Amino acid sequence: MSTPNEPSFRESVDIMFNRAVALMDLPPGLEEKIRVCNATYTVRFGVRLRGQIQTFTGYRSVHSEHMEPVKGGIRFALGVNQDEVEALAALMTYKCALVEAPFGGSKGGLCIDPREYDDHELEQITRRFAYELIKRDLINPSQNVPAPDMGTGEREMAWIADQYKRMNTTDINGVACVTGKPTNAGGIQGRTEATGRGVQYALREFFRDSEGLAKAGLSGSLDGKRVVVQGLGNVGYHAAKFLAEEDGCSVVGIIERDGALTDPDGLDVEAVRNWIAGHGGVSGCPVGTFVENGNSVLEADCDILIPAALEGVINLSNAANVKAPLIIEAANGPVSAGADAILRDKGTVIIPDMYANAGGVTVSYFEWVKNLSHIRFGRMQRRQEEARHQLVVDELERLSHHLGDAWSMTPDFKDKYLRGAGELELVRSGLDDTMRTAYQSMASVWHERSDVDDLRTAAYLVSIGKVADSYRAKGL
Repeated sequence: MSTPNEPSFRESVDIMFNRAVALMDLPPGLEEKIRVCNATYTVRFGVRLRGQIQTFTGYRSVHSEHMEPVKGGIRFALGVNQDEVEALAALMTYKCALVEAPFGGSKGGLCIDPREYDDHELEQITRRFAYELIKRDLINPSQNVPAPDMGTGEREMAWIADQYKRMNTTDINGVACVTGKPTNAGGIQGRTEATGRGVQYALREFFRDSEGLAKAGLSGSLDGKRVVVQGLGNVGYHAAKFLAEEDGCSVVGIIERDGALTDPDGLDVEAVRNWIAGHGGVSGCPVGTFVENGNSVLEADCDILIPAALEGVINLSNAANVKAPLIIEAANGPVSAGADAILRDKGTVIIPDMYANAGGVTVSYFEWVKNLSHIRFGRMQRRQEEARHQLVVDELERLSHHLGDAWSMTPDFKDKYLRGAGELELVRSGLDDTMRTAYQSMASVWHERSDVDDLRTAAYLVSIGKVADSYRAKGL
């Protein structure tokens, strides 16, 4: 998607880093230390498949060890290369710092199209890749903790965790070597929806910021806002579903690899998701109007644009035509550095990827803590909480009985109030708190500093500042 003037994803991250650092007073040596990738390991391994040995190339990059373990997903995609993995690892460093997850940044990738292999073959490939990384401590509960990314999910994480346990049979914390596992294999409730849920919480917090809303030329609440989602994978699907069902948004456009669907009255996200699952794309879907040139819908008239799939979908070729006053980057790097400049000049507000899609790593952090503590959240306090609430309800019922027809409890109050918080409620509560706090730290810089005119620069300033503080505390 690059034109001669279009910076690559790696260059985009560097440009944005430089823009922020120029506004900071960092010693030159420290600035360089934060910028560079610590190490990238490239592995080429063979797996016997279909009667012959196939060689695969994979990467694991560690950007910063200002805190350990380092954290970051593993993606399976044909476009995986060293530059992309290193840029994503850098983003992870800043992302973890911004949301105060105590990790350094890392990223991994395997150059493979997972759709070309059956489940058994994919398991062999994943286990062999994991083996190569584990024996070099590039997967380890205390040093490097991967998670799912594009092309991987719960299943692959379960294979990696099992491979680690096979190779480290006495590590009591072995299950914490990777996050994003199925709940029956040490995972945590709410992890699958986490990134999409984080996008929802980020938008809710943005809509509480009257100054930010005014800068985007928006008003009111999320209710009735028109949303276009690009990519209905795990992140895009959950973000669209929650915004439509819980916040009253109208999803007027869904863009997929083979085209797009539009409907000014709002699309049924669930129906579209089911169609894609059965047909591999949106073509032929009975919901909405099919648009063959899907990318043209990025330029549709809407209030909120959510690019949730690929890097660089908004670039120099289409940025000037994007009408949405608010863009929230659910994917990593969907707006190129060139497009970012054009959109800033237009007054478009961009909620940056570093913050917007941090829900995944936040809930991964909760999962890692759960694995290390060897107990599920809510197990100790839930019933005690319910017992205390019961005391209040009993008193209210006594009062209701005493007052007769003059007063009674709201019908569903008792059921709602009596239910103690289980793991899912606690995870959502922790995620909501994280997204609110991180937004406020960015927004205060955005609104208070005259030399910061966008949220992305504010996010970099906050996160680079935190990384710098960590290095100083280490005596570097």
